[in-house]
Amino acid sequence: MARAKRQASTTRTRGQGGPQGQQEPNIYQQLLAEAGVATSQSSSERPLKRRKPSSQRGTGPGLSRASNTHQPSETENDTDESEDAEFQDVVLPAPTMQTMERDSDDEDEDEDEDEDADLQFEDIVFQPAVPENAAAVDEGSNLELNLTAQKASFSPSSRQGQRRKPMSNDEKQRRIHIHQAHLVCFLAHVARRNHWCNDATAQRQLRPHLTDKTINYLKPGAHLPQFGQSESLKNGLKQALAVWKTKFVITERGLRRALWAEDPEHLQHLRAKYELPTDMDSCLDRADFQEASKKLQGSRDVGAQLFCALLRSLGVRARLVCSLQPLSFTSAGPTLPKSTKPKPFTKVTQKERTKQAVAQYAAFAASAGASKDNVGSASTARRRLGHPNASNYDFQPSPAPPKPQRVLQSPAPIRESAHPVFWVEVLDRGYQKWQPVDPVVTHSFFRVKVFEPPITDKENCLSYVVAFDADGTAKDVTRRYAKAYTAKTRRLRVETALKDDGEWWRKVMMPLRKRRPSDLEQIEDSELADVEAREPMPRNVQDFKDHPVYALERHMRRCEVLIPGAKPSGTIGAGSRGSLEKIYRRRDVRVAKSADKWYRLGREVKPNEIPAKWLPKKSRPRGWRFGNDNDKDDGDGDGVDGGDSAGTPTYTIEQTDLYEPPPVRNGRVPKNKFGNIDAYVPSMIPRGAVHLVHEHAARAAFLAGVDYAPALTGFQFKGQHGTAVLSGIVVAQEFEAAVRAVIDGMADAEQELEDEKRRLVALRMWRRLLMSLRIRERIWSGVDEAERKEADREAEMEAALADAESDVTDEYDVEVEEEGGGFLLN
Repeated sequence: MARAKRQASTTRTRGQGGPQGQQEPNIYQQLLAEAGVATSQSSSERPLKRRKPSSQRGTGPGLSRASNTHQPSETENDTDESEDAEFQDVVLPAPTMQTMERDSDDEDEDEDEDEDADLQFEDIVFQPAVPENAAAVDEGSNLELNLTAQKASFSPSSRQGQRRKPMSNDEKQRRIHIHQAHLVCFLAHVARRNHWCNDATAQRQLRPHLTDKTINYLKPGAHLPQFGQSESLKNGLKQALAVWKTKFVITERGLRRALWAEDPEHLQHLRAKYELPTDMDSCLDRADFQEASKKLQGSRDVGAQLFCALLRSLGVRARLVCSLQPLSFTSAGPTLPKSTKPKPFTKVTQKERTKQAVAQYAAFAASAGASKDNVGSASTARRRLGHPNASNYDFQPSPAPPKPQRVLQSPAPIRESAHPVFWVEVLDRGYQKWQPVDPVVTHSFFRVKVFEPPITDKENCLSYVVAFDADGTAKDVTRRYAKAYTAKTRRLRVETALKDDGEWWRKVMMPLRKRRPSDLEQIEDSELADVEAREPMPRNVQDFKDHPVYALERHMRRCEVLIPGAKPSGTIGAGSRGSLEKIYRRRDVRVAKSADKWYRLGREVKPNEIPAKWLPKKSRPRGWRFGNDNDKDDGDGDGVDGGDSAGTPTYTIEQTDLYEPPPVRNGRVPKNKFGNIDAYVPSMIPRGAVHLVHEHAARAAFLAGVDYAPALTGFQFKGQHGTAVLSGIVVAQEFEAAVRAVIDGMADAEQELEDEKRRLVALRMWRRLLMSLRIRERIWSGVDEAERKEADREAEMEAALADAESDVTDEYDVEVEEEGGGFLLN
């Protein structure tokens, strides 16, 4: 019945208008007003469409409806104004700069967010409800809005992380050079540590830690089969690792990964406040290494080196292995942590908290005791014990002595990477195979895949793993420990940056190799090559980029195409919703070049060949200052250079043949329209001609009267303009001897000219000397011999005094006071 009444009243209210609608109040609104709950004013007529929350917010939330009268002149106007504030386009002020370029597309999103933020309101404290007989609310009342929090929540910085600035070419080259220097320094460091492992004193101190049984296990006899020798070595290593785990103690920090600073200011701040850590590795020379072998404590790097020395002292062939930690040459690696600003408040220690709690308890106890004395009804300790005259005594129990606190003398724990930097490789003579042993960090042996740290590890990175033998030779064994050497680890090495297929790294390792590879090294090389060949296909799309075996179409360069009939080797999905992409072999990818570029490589496109790919022309702005005057717009109105709208046709090497220039006929060399001959590669020299490279070759051919053509060997680009490089001349082969003879004659004539110049200079100097001697003889011709000797002696003394230091006291200007000061005034 109540529901029926409500529906009836609602229907009646909608149908009525004028004064009849004002006589029937809204009971629900009155109850809310009496309870002090603020409500929003609603329209007297139910709207035909659903209103958005913003339109209701436009009505004053602290206002109550004074009447239910339907007034189109006021209510509808307010509704229209709220709708205009929501849907009408806001006219933005004219920008101050019309030609400003945008760094990114995020500015458009920011403008849209600012417009949307104007329509969002913050929470407002509502006023008490207005009675029904109150006057109408003034339409000109305004609300103060604070949109700072809304703008901050929608700022682009909260959605996206701070982007790193791209490196310039100079910065890339600088990082590559630092990376190379760091590698050389690390190799020298590990070579010195490997030499310490052969120290006789350290080996003599380490040998007694193992029992005879363990030593026999570590040195299996040759009479045992392969399996028996391998099992004996495993048992010996297991016992040796158990002994080493109980005796060696890590007290210092070992080698860790080097990191870059993001900006120079950060680096200067670190230099100003940089201090060497107190727990750094203190083993810096051989004496410290011998002392560490006696105490059996130090960094975990020293622990691996001492274990290597222990195995070598027993006659076990062991290699010291190190994972070099150079500075990365890319910008994607981790950086040094930024220095945080000091907080305004200081951190309260546990001891200070305890003191504060004791002080508060003492103050509370004192206040409680004073209140008890004032009241006089509180009982003391003696009264509680039952003494009849306990109130006449002032009894205060003595405080309990403080408990002695336990002081921990153990050093602070050292947090390092969970993967080692130094470890040992032991030769398994049964199978002729090197096996890894980690005596300090993982305490494992014969497990290869536990040494590579994850990519998120900031203190360890496996990119170069070098093993040093007892004789000082070294070998790169990175492929043995890297799980994805071709897909991931190879990108962290210098051969990727130099693009020289590892030539620089091979030159650095050349002095550390053996002159003649042994059978064991050949077996190891074949093993490492097999490990690299058996590497599985990458599972990540990013790992296919620049992969030497596999390739995706999305990662192909602008000039790369697939050969016709290339068959995919598999498929990979780009995400959970992405479509499957085909995986091709890198051997099926070809480089496509234009006909002009193939010509500069000494090849020409076969006739009637269909282009393998059309390269779209690079768009350039209208009026580009490096464009040619002949370039015209193609009429599309996009402001790009004119030319073929289809682009540039490119061809693969299979679609070209070796270029054959026209041969030499009757001693005449074929030339182009510039009077030169294209000789970009040696195969472009015409048949019956020869290329002579000499600075005087053109002059010699001209003097000999032989037909020749300057050889165009390339172009030198400075900015956007290229300059032709002419190197030597091309002449007919029958005139080669004559031209070379003229060149030799010109060289002899030039040499004679140089000798003549030197002879004339020498004659001029001799003439000056002889003229000086004649003048001197003429001056001293009428002078006595004794007087001449005296003059010579005086001249020698004057020369000696002139060269000697002056002993005359330097005089300085003295400022004289006005009163004299002991000096006479003029």
